[in-house]
Amino acid sequence: MQRRQFNAASATVLGCLSMAAWQQAHALALKDLTDAEASQGLKTALEKGALAAVSLLGKTDGFLGNPKVRIPLPGVLEDAAKLLKTFGQGKRVDELVTSMNRAAEAAVPMAKDLLVNAVRSMNVSDARNILTGGDTSVTAFFAEKTREPLVVKFLPVVTRATEKVGLAEKYNRVAAKASGVGLLRKEDANLQQYVTGKSLDGLYLMIGEEEKKIRQDPVGTGSAILKKVFGGLK
Repeated sequence: MQRRQFNAASATVLGCLSMAAWQQAHALALKDLTDAEASQGLKTALEKGALAAVSLLGKTDGFLGNPKVRIPLPGVLEDAAKLLKTFGQGKRVDELVTSMNRAAEAAVPMAKDLLVNAVRSMNVSDARNILTGGDTSVTAFFAEKTREPLVVKFLPVVTRATEKVGLAEKYNRVAAKASGVGLLRKEDANLQQYVTGKSLDGLYLMIGEEEKKIRQDPVGTGSAILKKVFGGLK
């Protein structure tokens, strides 16, 4: 009995010592990083995440085939679409939804240069906000730095893509009426603007997810600076 108690106590002590040793090593790993290395590591992670997100989304079914970012009809129009499907109009509804997501897939590759430039021009304050801002900090950073100019880039591409199915004008007429009686947000009453906004939301979401993957497995990226920075944070 006494031996079992001794063994249990020994295991507890060893566990505490192991934890203390890990914490000390963790602190030393962080201390060994220079500000320049930490900044470069973060920039590398963000750039890799941005390029990976563009690659994933900017292809056929990048949006349509991904439930996390697939663009549906907004609010009350989605409910109306379900009703239309019961009256045999499902094909037309599906054409519109497909065209919306194809438009997003066509527009996303245009974001590459702006995203990369935003990362490379990141300052110390930006880095601090990302590192201390929680799960949405990466999304917030890219949205602040690139959303307005990307709207300008995306809108013409989205407009051309949605007009191909000939349903954009019908959507806008119905959406305008719904918005006028408070059933739909004003920003969702124009198909091209709605799809552009959703395209950017999906892009920023996926950049954040890709950046998290890099943090979780820095060794798998093959980057020495990522291995040193984020490997030391594990």
